[in-house]
Amino acid sequence: MVIITLVMTILRFLLNEKGRVTPDGIRFMRSAHVFPEIDNTITPLGYIFSIKFFTFFGLDEFWSSKLVGVFSFLLIILIAKKTKFYLREAIITCSLFGFVSVFAATFSETLTLLSIFILLYIAHLIIKERLTNKKALLYLSLSLILIFNIRYSALFIIGATGLFGLLSFKKNYGRTFVFSAIIAAFYIVLYKLFFIDLFNKNYVDDFLEIGLKPTSLLITEFVQGIATSFNPFVHIANPGGGIINWGIYGIGLINILVITFLFIRTKLSETEKYMILIGVSGIICSFLIQYFYSTDALGYRLLVPFTFSICLVYFKKLFNIFGTKIYLMGALSLLTGFAFTWLSKGNYLKNRKEISNYLKTEKLDKVPLKFYVKDLEDLENVQISELIGTVNSDIDFTFKAEDTLKKSTLTPHKVLQKIKLDKNKYQ
Repeated sequence: MVIITLVMTILRFLLNEKGRVTPDGIRFMRSAHVFPEIDNTITPLGYIFSIKFFTFFGLDEFWSSKLVGVFSFLLIILIAKKTKFYLREAIITCSLFGFVSVFAATFSETLTLLSIFILLYIAHLIIKERLTNKKALLYLSLSLILIFNIRYSALFIIGATGLFGLLSFKKNYGRTFVFSAIIAAFYIVLYKLFFIDLFNKNYVDDFLEIGLKPTSLLITEFVQGIATSFNPFVHIANPGGGIINWGIYGIGLINILVITFLFIRTKLSETEKYMILIGVSGIICSFLIQYFYSTDALGYRLLVPFTFSICLVYFKKLFNIFGTKIYLMGALSLLTGFAFTWLSKGNYLKNRKEISNYLKTEKLDKVPLKFYVKDLEDLENVQISELIGTVNSDIDFTFKAEDTLKKSTLTPHKVLQKIKLDKNKYQ
């Protein structure tokens, strides 16, 4: 199943018209391209460093980001096998189509999942008292700091770690969790003072805003987000609505009820309690922070760092009840994912060749570019910029019409009048 999942991960971005890249992916690749220049502080540098690392071996930022995803998946399985820590559960969790889509995309969540798995293993060793005293404090603190340096939402995991320590304070390991969370929180303060404030002193003012969305909309998006996140087969609903969405949301919500039932009715180990706590608290905090911090609508991608640990515990319970039959769920998810990918396929390699030839002909393959769009919600046009970004990662968006007079500012019309792209028919 590991080999099939790996192949499916590769097919997921090759059978896609733009290689599974989003506007966030463009920013990651651009940041890696211009480093050591710091062009933004919207995200930490951990994922950007990992992309930059692979470029030293002659790869461009796009292929480097794909290697990060593939290696993250393989390292999770390797660590699980070497340590005998949730191996079966890691294999089936990573085989779910939603997780495959994350590993195949240019998302920082790929590296986040690896770092979270390392955190869970270290926490397990501490709880079992195989790791104690200063070494335990050091390893747990560094694990939390590592995750924060990849995604800011690690703040929720740090808070949950401290809470778990408080709830277990009378036990030998309780103080280790509390003090590790305090150390990680202190690091965040230093990070804010010496990195964010240094390169973008207005970051907090720009991103903190009360009342961005009404509660009715947030709750609707939240229910849809967790329903698709816990649907083991389909993790994306039809934006246009329709009866098929009832099935997608329904399967996810039923799965949540089954998870809740199993967690209540079966005995949980201390490690499992920690894993569930960081997952549930992360999901809740992701919802609450939307009241004053601008984020995309919650979905499988934003929630995957928190659903990951819950899924590991869930599948452990299922394996205890049904044995190896549970692998069928992973196989069905991969089969569903392959069908979805094949039906909606676009030829990325063909499109990359077209874009490469266009940029070389126009002498734009090695210069900073801008791409003009009126609205980032205009997905059809934004996808063209995403495809360009996989070839020349030094690209940014502009919303100024006057910029289109410059040769280095591209528009959908400029590009499509000279090349033809293989587009996804079911977009």
